[in-house]
Amino acid sequence: MQAIPPRRILIIFNPAAGHRRRARLDRVIAAVRALGCSVEVAETSWPGQAESIARDAAATVDVIAAAGGDGTINEIINGLDAKVIDIGIVPLGTANVLAREIGLGLGTKTVARTLAFGMPRPIHVGRANGRRFVMMLGVGFDANVVADVSLRLKTRFGSLAYVLQAIKHALGNPSEPCEITIDGTSYRASSVVVCNGRLYGGRFVAAPAAVLADDQFNVVLMSGRGVLSVLRYGLGLILGRLTMWRDVQIVRGRDVVVRGAAGQPVQADGDIVARLPVHVTTDHAVVRVLYPG
Repeated sequence: MQAIPPRRILIIFNPAAGHRRRARLDRVIAAVRALGCSVEVAETSWPGQAESIARDAAATVDVIAAAGGDGTINEIINGLDAKVIDIGIVPLGTANVLAREIGLGLGTKTVARTLAFGMPRPIHVGRANGRRFVMMLGVGFDANVVADVSLRLKTRFGSLAYVLQAIKHALGNPSEPCEITIDGTSYRASSVVVCNGRLYGGRFVAAPAAVLADDQFNVVLMSGRGVLSVLRYGLGLILGRLTMWRDVQIVRGRDVVVRGAAGQPVQADGDIVARLPVHVTTDHAVVRVLYPG
């Protein structure tokens, strides 16, 4: 078997993640260097800067790794656009959905070995009004929650910040119904989640049949409104059986259009990326992600 040459790795890190996460990153860097790889770190200073860093570095390194959460990965894949380069993950975010989806743990040794020796696998991603996303896109309840969770709240409370905002919205701000067209067929729902992978919000299974290597979405349509519906859907997520409720269905498709009240937020990979209306399509260009083991 031919040995893999030592990789040249660029890690893009958002210092807003905090000192504790920087300490975890430093341990990963030391472990990767001990495995023979060269590692450079680029720290971002403002939202969106990871895109330009990834775009400029693509021709000079073997791996670009996101040290952060799904939002950092999202910026990197948008910076690369159709450029093919291996993408690594140092999971430091709130939910780390993609890391969980590919089976990447949080341990220093596992993360370091994946960056140094992990084999790249192609995954399909989506586009929302032209912007790429990896794991999921949401309109309705979850997008309104994401829109109201500030960086300060996320830094202070972590995933609990989303729970607090979810309770607030469930009690006082029911989502307005949307019109959804999936591959030409029309539907109506209060909340929509376009799933590219199985997981949502961390370890919760929203679309059991979704596979990253597939070029189709699993679109979760939820028709209920109000606090009782939110509680039911939350229970379904926890149990991994969201579709046990009659007002939830999953539709597969490649082309999704969501229309509703103009200006309603659209979240993708945990950040607000657009406002309604939104046109979601599968991207023709694949992304190569380093998988563990």
